[in-house]
This record gives sequence, structure tokens and C-alpha cells, in this order.
Amino acid sequence: MTTPYQQQAPQQAPQPYAPQGVASYVSPIPVRRATLGDALASEWTKIRSVRSTMWTLGVMIVLVLGIGLLSSVAVSSSGADLGETPVLSLGFFGVLLGAIPVITLGVMTVASEYGTGMIRTTLTACPSRSRVLTAKAIVFFVVAFVITLVTTALVGLLQTAMLDGVTPTGEDWLRATLGVSLYIATLGLLSLAVGSLIRHSAGAITIMIGVVLLPLVLAMFMFSETLADLQQALFEYSIPNQLGVFYDASVTSSGPSGWDPLWILAGVTAAALGGAFLALEKRDV
Repeated sequence: MTTPYQQQAPQQAPQPYAPQGVASYVSPIPVRRATLGDALASEWTKIRSVRSTMWTLGVMIVLVLGIGLLSSVAVSSSGADLGETPVLSLGFFGVLLGAIPVITLGVMTVASEYGTGMIRTTLTACPSRSRVLTAKAIVFFVVAFVITLVTTALVGLLQTAMLDGVTPTGEDWLRATLGVSLYIATLGLLSLAVGSLIRHSAGAITIMIGVVLLPLVLAMFMFSETLADLQQALFEYSIPNQLGVFYDASVTSSGPSGWDPLWILAGVTAAALGGAFLALEKRDV
């Protein structure tokens, strides 16, 4: 007989009734493993739907077209004889300034998600961090390359139509369009890697602008003879000089030539991307 002072055993919750012979629920939505293609589609949707892409690439197009055409109009109206100066080299300054918006977009492709916290949602949807960074790099590189290629080709056509000078050869066209586009897109890819490492938009953009401009500026103010070798190296391997190689408008007569600047930048970018992949895998977001 149970007394009022004795505790009763807790009652178990009733088990849900599951009739025998009834199949389990199967979702009508097909379920499959996520692939790199899914990550690419996601990153393409992101990069084409944010305002930063429109503004940065729009400014880049305006700079490349505007400065390229203004320089051509100035030469044409002054009646100056280009002589042996390649006509396509007039597009150099527009491309050099147009590289800055591409650098900005490269940084923001990754760093902006850290600033807003959106990176947590991205990595929740796609837990493979290397796949996320790979997709970002591929989508950005293709977009930057195509836009630069179309813009530089258009500027080159307009300049050759407006000015009388040395007729560009096929090699000149190849380096001034394809070579320059690959170089600018790779420079933007380096910016993407730095943005992934720094995880701060303003800091990464500042670093990349310093990488582009600082070596040349430092070399210009090295007057000591003991620094002559360092000054020469800074001139030869600065970004403006390497970009000028594609236009036959390099600052120095020595240093990288032909397609060498592209391979040098590709090596540096590969190392930075390797560091970005390692950092993304090892640290918390």
C-alpha cells in the first residue's frame, strides 16, 4: 500500500503511434551532394546582384575608355607625330588607373562578407571552405578578365582608327588586350587573397594600393648611390613598370620583358592564395 509520503515514479511520455506497414516520408525535392558548380552559381548570383560590382567595374570602364580616348584626342588635336611610339601604348595610363577599381572589387568579394557576418551563412550553406574560396576566385577572375578584355580591345580599336602611327602587329594586339587583361585579373585575384587573409576591406585595399604604387614612389626618391641597385630593382619590378611592358612603355630598359610580368605576378598570387586557403581552413570566422 502506497502512503502519501512516498514519491511516485515519473510517468513515461506516450510513444507516438506508428502503424505497421506505412512507408516513411520521402521528400519530393531531389537531394544530392553539393558540388563546385553549385558554389559557382551561388557566387555568380552574389557578384552580379551587389552594387559594389556595378560601381567598381563601371568606374574601371570609364577610366580605361575615358583616359584612353582623351589621350588620343589630345595627340590628334595637337598634330604631334607619334613616330615609333606604339599607338596602343596610349591606353597604358587608363588601364593603370582602372586597375584600382578591380583591386577594390577583388578585396570586397571576400572581405565584405566578413564585415557583414554573411560569411557565416555562406559557410553554413557550403561547409567546404576551400570550395567557397575556389568558387569566389573563379567567378571574380572570369568577370574581371572578360570586362578588361572587351574594354582594352575597344580602346585599342578606337585609338588605331583616330591616330596615324606605327601599325600594331598581331603580337602587339595580343599583349595589349589578352596579356593586359590576364595581368589585371590576376592582380585582382591577388587582392582577393589579401582580402581573405586580412578580412578587413579598408585594410586590404590600402595594402594593395601600397603594393601597386609604393615601390615606384620609393624608387623615385632614392638619390643615394649606395641604393642604386635597390632603386633599379624597385623600378623594374614595380606594378606600373611590369604593366607597361605589355605596351612597350616600361620605365626601364632592363628587367622583365615579354610575358614575364604575368608569370611573376601569377607566382606571387598563387602563393598568396595558398596562404588564404590555409588561413580559411585553420581559423574561426
